[in-house]
Formats: sequence, structure tokens, C-alpha cells
Amino acid sequence: MKLAGRLEQIEPFYVMECAKAAAEIARGPSCDPAQGGRRMIYLNIGEPDFSAPPAVQQAATDCIEAGRTQYTPATGLPELRQALSAWYGQRFGLDIAPERIVITAGASAALHLICLALFERGDRVLMPDPCYPCNRHFVAAADAQPVLLQAGPEQRFQPSAAQVCEAWDAQTRGVLLASPSNPTGTSIAPAEMRAIVEAVRERGGVTIVDEIYLGLSYDANFERSALDFGDDVISVNSFSKYFGMTGWRLGWLVLPPALVAPLEKLTQNLFICPSTVAQYAALACFEPASLTEYERRRQAFRERRDFIVPALLALGLKVPVVPDGAFYVWIDCSDFTDNSWDFAFELMHSAQLALTPGRDFGRHASHRWLRLSFASSLEDLQEAVARLAVVLRR
Repeated sequence: MKLAGRLEQIEPFYVMECAKAAAEIARGPSCDPAQGGRRMIYLNIGEPDFSAPPAVQQAATDCIEAGRTQYTPATGLPELRQALSAWYGQRFGLDIAPERIVITAGASAALHLICLALFERGDRVLMPDPCYPCNRHFVAAADAQPVLLQAGPEQRFQPSAAQVCEAWDAQTRGVLLASPSNPTGTSIAPAEMRAIVEAVRERGGVTIVDEIYLGLSYDANFERSALDFGDDVISVNSFSKYFGMTGWRLGWLVLPPALVAPLEKLTQNLFICPSTVAQYAALACFEPASLTEYERRRQAFRERRDFIVPALLALGLKVPVVPDGAFYVWIDCSDFTDNSWDFAFELMHSAQLALTPGRDFGRHASHRWLRLSFASSLEDLQEAVARLAVVLRR
């Protein structure tokens, strides 16, 4: 069977390949208590250990029991778009018209739709190295070319406006950024974000910002949406991370008004609509009790970060930039290994500890990096540090 040529541009998702390997090892004797084994600790996947709050779960149950499972408008429930509009106003002081918000089947669908709407063969899209691998693959799936801008610790692993200007050419269509970022947990400083947006605007391009970790910020200096820098900025967001609804597959886009109709046409044809049950459940995310719970969880993530970063440093590992958001630590392990991929598998086998090697996230020196997710409990993080200490001493 002949496959489409675009598949040659899509690499394996190594994060998931490592997750499969960890699950397989977890079924073996090293993790079998009856054979003296111990459980696998998973710090490899970016999934909060908190599930949807009770009000959200109850709203889903009520929706099913009431039989409200028919299609919604392709752009999402009007009341959910209104709730998000109000949330932007209350949380970030932004006046976002609900008509600019399009609900999607997860942030992945949002990225897929916006890339299909804006990019085509011959276009170049600038993005940071390191970055979330699927972002560049969404660009490649639209037959455009992702162009990685090397961003080291001296610039918080985020691209600069100067780099954007230098890399821009006649084929460049725009930038795809992430703030806070996966895998680094770092955000783009507001002044730099403004400079990037203005540079792209001057060149007739488009700025897309992946903001799925927007609510999970631990530093007031970075707690600001890129939407603050103009109605032409496109924001991709999700109910998965801050709102704890990973498997519900629900996200949204905030678009310039002129893009809403084209995106509606695309989503009508490709997705029909997002999950009706997930949308009705998400309405309960904005109830006072739910919002209070989300802020409690954000504090818990902050406490985990404040434990794990000093603990890693004490083991001799390098964390060049303390994450200001999300729930990842980007670890330089080059003092202990010259191959983070092999080291990650060693940790799975010998320490029953799953971390993610840097291979997925970029091209520049990815062999020296590991990503640790502190979305797991503090107890798991403490045990992980103890197991790491044994391996590193060897």
C-alpha cells in the first residue's frame, strides 16, 4: 500500500514510545512485589494526578441522564464560549468576545485546524528548539515546513524577537510559540512576547501561541496571556492541564474575528463538533467551588516544583532554568551520561523510574536532556529522588 509522502515528515512520538516501554517493564518481574520488585514511578507523561473536580463529574452524569447528547454547534456550546469569555476577564483582565472563541476536540484538534487553515506547501513556520514535538508535526501535516530556532538556557529556552527577524524570509508565514512551554516549563517574558508579535505583524505573518498551561503559572511576572498583545494573536488552549480534564478531549481557540468562519467550515467537515458531554461538564469548571479547587491544585504543583528542583540540584543534576509554569523540569544530565535516551531506559529497568529523554523535543543537543513531570504526588517525587540518588552514585 502506498502511503502519503507527508508521513515521511512525521517522526514517531518518542514520549509515547517510552511510555509503552515503561508500561511493559511495569508488567515484568522488576515491578512484581511477589518477586521482590517495586512499582514503577511515572514522571514521564504530562498528565495531572488530579482528575476533574466533583462538580465537573456530576455535570457529565447529569448531561447523560438528561439525554443531552446530540450534536452541538460546530464552534461549541454558546454558554461555554460565554463562560470562557468571562474567565478571561476575571482571571487575566481581558475582554475576549465569546464569538472569537471556538471550542475544539482537544488542543490537538485546535492546532490541526489552525495549521490547515493558514499553512500550505512552501510555507515556513518558526518555532523554538526545544518544543513540544507534535506542534512541529501539525505544521508538517499541513505540508508546511517547521523551522526550529535554537533557544538555550540563557534565553529561558524561548525564542527572541531578534531570532524571529533573522530567520524570517519570503516563505515564512508565521510563528508557533508555547508559553509556558512543554518540555521546559518556561514562559516568554511579556516584553519579549510583545516584541515578537510586533515583528511578525510588521512582516504580515501570524502569531500562534500554545497556551495550554496558561493557568499553571507560579510567577506573577509571567502570568499573562499573549492575547493581551492584539486581536490578531491566535491562542490555543485546553481543558486538560489546569482544568484536569485530559481524557475528555476538549480545547479551544481564540481567533481574530475574520478567522472564525473559516475555522467553523473546517471543523464542520473534519470534526462536526466537540464532545457534547465534555462541553456540558466543562461548564462546571467555572463554578466557584471548582475554581477554588483549581487554585488549590496550582499551589500543590508549586510545592512539588519547590521540592523537586532543589532535590535534583543536590544530586548533581543541572536545572539551568527553574520552571515558572506547567509541571516540567528540563534536566541537563550530561555530567552523568552522553545519551539521555539510553539513560532513561536504564532508569526504567534499574530504578523502576520513568522519565522522558530529550530526543522528541528538538535537534540541538537533545541527547543531554531529560524531562521530568512533577504532575505526580509529592510522595512519588520523594521516592523518585531516593531512587535517582542510588543510580547516580553508581
